Amino acid sequence: MTEFEHKVAALRAHHEELLTKKNKKIEWGNGIYDKYKNPVVTAEHVPLEWKYDFNEQDNPYLMQRIMCNAALNSGAIKWNGKYVLVVRVEGADRKSFFAVAESPNGIDNFRFWDEPVTMPDDVIPATNIYDMRITQHEDGWIYGVFCAERHDDSQPGNLSAATATAAIARTKDLKTWYRLPDLKTKSQQRNVVLHPEFVDGKYAFYTRPQDGFIDTGSGGGIGWALVDDITHAEIKEEKIIYERKYHTITEVKNGEGPHPIKTSKGWLHLAHGVRATADGLRYVLYMYMTSLEDPTKVIARPGGYFLVPEGDEYFGDVMNVAFANGWIADEDGKVFIYYASADTRMHVATSTVDKLIDYCMNTPEDGLYTAASVETIKKLIIKNKKA
Repeated sequence: MTEFEHKVAALRAHHEELLTKKNKKIEWGNGIYDKYKNPVVTAEHVPLEWKYDFNEQDNPYLMQRIMCNAALNSGAIKWNGKYVLVVRVEGADRKSFFAVAESPNGIDNFRFWDEPVTMPDDVIPATNIYDMRITQHEDGWIYGVFCAERHDDSQPGNLSAATATAAIARTKDLKTWYRLPDLKTKSQQRNVVLHPEFVDGKYAFYTRPQDGFIDTGSGGGIGWALVDDITHAEIKEEKIIYERKYHTITEVKNGEGPHPIKTSKGWLHLAHGVRATADGLRYVLYMYMTSLEDPTKVIARPGGYFLVPEGDEYFGDVMNVAFANGWIADEDGKVFIYYASADTRMHVATSTVDKLIDYCMNTPEDGLYTAASVETIKKLIIKNKKA
């Protein structure tokens, strides 16, 4: 065996060790969910064949020819008995693409499929695509709704000026994707999610209207809209169902995460909230519930955040960020929550439908004032004294 072959063998062994590494629950959680010690997908999980040229003549130093920066913000679905993530993979060139990774148990041993997703373009090609939400809709298709980013040509001298639209694609097998026209709206959209069921015979979308690519401006929060024809989807009327509020976790902006989980008590929602700090924007996850009879009616609104970056999760490309656009509810009620930390890597936390309902229904709402927060704590202290 040549020296080059030894290097390749060692590289493959090291990669296999990473892919097969067992994951363990972190002790002493909050009782709502269990986090796990290791990230489930990282840039290092990407197949070696996507990075290296293994021809010794062409690459004698065994260099990475195509480097990978991050693996983040994954849609999720249970597919053929496997836990499947549609991962946003970001290359060293800053371009993101989608790639499918699957695991037998949902907490470790994630492996990417042989090739990344080939996503057809819309009429106007996007410079970048990312953050796909996966919805297995009752119409029989699996839909991916994601952000399509393009340069804002109305500002030719500003190379940072961009526009965002909600792109839509659908598939039957997660391999061959059929691109539909981008969602037509009056405002920019970066966090759009398809509801899994028809509502009044129409397709329903959760939206996040924005005046600009980054700034929400007059956008009031998480919206709701009905669409007649998803093959030419256009939003003509939008209703805000979860508004932003001053001095809360949703002050700057908020957006739906994955599509909600249907339960006997209502729809469980996972969302992200953003507030400003002296160190920049802080992204956290929060939950709420809506009515089965009227999905626009919020019936439970637990105050504060649900999940935040902790420990090493805080550090990465964009500090102080937790973001989720994928979760899986098993038939036995176990829920796998897939979230990214610091726009860098993917993690998993596990809970159950019953626990999440309990959390939503019995966690006090945000009283919006310090005095109300203190009174809420005092009520709990009194209750515990009587226990």
